[in-house]
Amino acid sequence: MASASKAKKTVRIASGRKRARQDVKLNAANSALRSKFRTAVKSVLKAVATGDKAKASDAFKSAQRVIDSIADKGIFHKNKAARYKSRLSAKIKAIAA
Repeated sequence: MASASKAKKTVRIASGRKRARQDVKLNAANSALRSKFRTAVKSVLKAVATGDKAKASDAFKSAQRVIDSIADKGIFHKNKAARYKSRLSAKIKAIAA
């Protein structure tokens, strides 16, 4: 993981200094997206815990967008994204049963 400390290391080559600067920005963006992912998943799980299928379905629809965008950007592997969506979907279907 790139952190702010990486940018402070004395890299002598100009391309290395630029890479360190970019890594800090990319790490911040990726961290924000991972946080957004966790929040979306938690909202679905919370709706499932209350037993409200309509609310859980709405939360799942919004979570699906977040999960897919993270997989498209390469932050998570596409199979990991599919696994999360599948498990969340199964929990929502189990509410009715």
